[in-house]
Formats: sequence, C-alpha cells, structure tokens
Amino acid sequence: MLASYLNILVVFAIILLSYILTWKKWFDNQTADVFSKLVLNITLPLNMFLNMTQKFTRAEFLELFKGILLPFVSILITFSISFIYAKLTKVPITRRGTFMTMFTAANTIFMGLPVNMAIFGEKAIPYALLYYICNTTFFFTVGIMLIASDNPEIEIKQARFSFKKLGKQLLSPALMGFVVGILWLLSGLKVPKPLFDFSTYVGGMTTALSLFVIGIIIYQTGIKNLKMNKDVAGVLLGRYVISPLVVYSLSFIIPVPTLMLQVFILQSAMPVQNAMPILARGYGADEEFATSSLTYSILSYFLFIIIILKLIV
Repeated sequence: MLASYLNILVVFAIILLSYILTWKKWFDNQTADVFSKLVLNITLPLNMFLNMTQKFTRAEFLELFKGILLPFVSILITFSISFIYAKLTKVPITRRGTFMTMFTAANTIFMGLPVNMAIFGEKAIPYALLYYICNTTFFFTVGIMLIASDNPEIEIKQARFSFKKLGKQLLSPALMGFVVGILWLLSGLKVPKPLFDFSTYVGGMTTALSLFVIGIIIYQTGIKNLKMNKDVAGVLLGRYVISPLVVYSLSFIIPVPTLMLQVFILQSAMPVQNAMPILARGYGADEEFATSSLTYSILSYFLFIIIILKLIV
C-alpha cells in the first residue's frame, strides 16, 4: 500500500513540475498540443505494441478480451444514472448534455494510463486499454451528440459529422499499436532488437508527456476562474462515486480477474476528459461549466485516489 501511495506522489510531482514550468512560461497551450499529438500518435502506439508483444502469451491474450463486457455495461449503466440524476436535480437544459458526458466518460489515457502504470506496472496497460476502447466509443458517439444538443441553434448535421468520424477515432494510432501488437503476438515472431529498443526508448516517454499535459491544463484554466456549484458537484459524484461503484457491483455478475477489476475501477474513477472545454466551446455549449468541472475533477482527484486505493489495493 505504501509503495502505491509513493508511486502516486511521483505522478502528482510530475504534474506539479509541469504546472511550475507553465507558470515560468516554458510550457504553453501549444506545448500541450504538441505533447498530446506525440502521446496519441507516436509514444502510446509504440508503448502498446511493446507491451502486447512482450507481456502476454497467446493464451493470456484470449483471456484478456473476455473482460471487455464489464466496462461496456458499466458505462451504459452510469450513463443511464446520469440521465436520471440530471432530471432529478434539474440540471439546466443548456448544460445537460455536457453534464451527462462528463458524469459518464473518464480521462482514461492522459491520467488513467500513468496512474495505472504507477500502481500496477506495465501489466495493467492492456486492461486499461479495454476500458479505454469502451470509454472512447461512448465519448465520440453519444457524448459528442449530447454536447452538441446543449446548443439549440447548432445544426444537427454538425453532430452527425462528428458521429461519422467515429471510425477515425476508434482506428487511432494508439489502438492501431494495440492491434499490430496483437497480430505480432499471434504470429509467434520475435520482435527484432532494433525495433524493441526504439519502442522502449520512445514509448517510455508516454507517462511523463501525458502528465505534463495535465499540469499545463490546470495552469491555463486558472484557479481563480473556477466556479463550484451543484452541477459541478454532481459531475464529481458521477466520476468518483457512481462510476466506480457500478463497476464494482457488476463484478459480482460479470466476474473478471482481480487485477483486471482493479484497473477497471481505477479507470472508471478518473477525472473529466481533457477535451471537454474545447468541445464545449466548439459546439456552443457551456464552456465555463466544462472547464470548472475538468479542473475541479483533477484537483479533487488528489484526495479521491487515496480513498480508492485504500479500498481496492
């Protein structure tokens, strides 16, 4: 347990370093964009490829995908709860779609991946990716359309256009690295040493770059611009209580290995998606609400991660 806490402190220390470097003008929004592109298009795909080819046997891989049902069902249930909660608490119609999306969808890459690696090591990555697949599918289908629905003046074809981009989102380089790794694993071929070394060096940057992005976002948002209200509190309730509780409850109906369940619970209890403020602005939704929810979810995560770890590790 102590080792897990110390690893988490390292994660937060890297976020703090990024915050300080942004304050000193070393980093800015453009830096965050560059780091995001590096992670999603280069370092993470190589990391996925390396882990699939080095950490699993064929038999272990076949067992892996049996667990995807649990996160898929849990996200659907959490989304249903978000709808009921929004109705009961009278979340304004102009932010209801954004609220339900943030209540349901987690930050499974930029925060989820580093935290899971810090606690469980690289063996957790494939399990984290299973949750990521389900989470991303929801976010870029239902989530995008819900955010767009908050603006009554938006043309429905804009939402449909984003929906049509689902295939592109799901066939992202990160998932392609995962798929190529699977095919290589099933082929039984050994990874050549130059490719192994290249993937190790470049893929090893994934964690630090992901956490740098979080630190930049916190600084750029600005603590003074945050506004706490009942709807932001509702988002935090969904992220850190409802979502992990649903995953845990479903494990009695859909049993999975212990480590897989622990990773799923951690992934379900991550902060709000990084892209929420940008998407809210783009679709004419409540950008201030999205930004406040994102930043409060990141800051409050410092407390909730301690509670969650005490319950599952």
